[in-house]
Amino acid sequence: MAIEAGTKAPDFELKDNHGRTVKLSDFRGEKNVVLLFYPFAFTGVCTGELCALRDELPTFENDDTQLLAVSNDSIHTLRVFAEQEGLEYPLLSDFWPHGETSRAYGVFDEDKGCAVRGTFIIDKEGVVRWTVVNGLPDARDLNDYIKALDSI
Repeated sequence: MAIEAGTKAPDFELKDNHGRTVKLSDFRGEKNVVLLFYPFAFTGVCTGELCALRDELPTFENDDTQLLAVSNDSIHTLRVFAEQEGLEYPLLSDFWPHGETSRAYGVFDEDKGCAVRGTFIIDKEGVVRWTVVNGLPDARDLNDYIKALDSI
């Protein structure tokens, strides 16, 4: 079961699509974080969701907010995916230990070996303020993220 609003967000340390280490705690006191888990790069719904975020990037990556997208793909896969789709925000690899961060947030599907579509809006103090979890085939609505961010 996914962690709920009001819960302190589990910290993590993952590599991005350029091999840089990203920690959730690096944003504490500085920025709200939109933490988005998605199953796999190069799949239809995932590509659509991530490109929609790309097209609205100033809303999700600015002085107050940082977008972090996490999948269980390797950093090498994520690098090619980001280049192909023009994704300029961090794509984080929860590849090894496989799914550790996805499990910490309660969005890892053990049968499929990947994260489901979970999104967590985390405030500057590191507390989850809003969350939505959808099944693998169900895209999320960006407008819901915007409303949640506006409420912080």
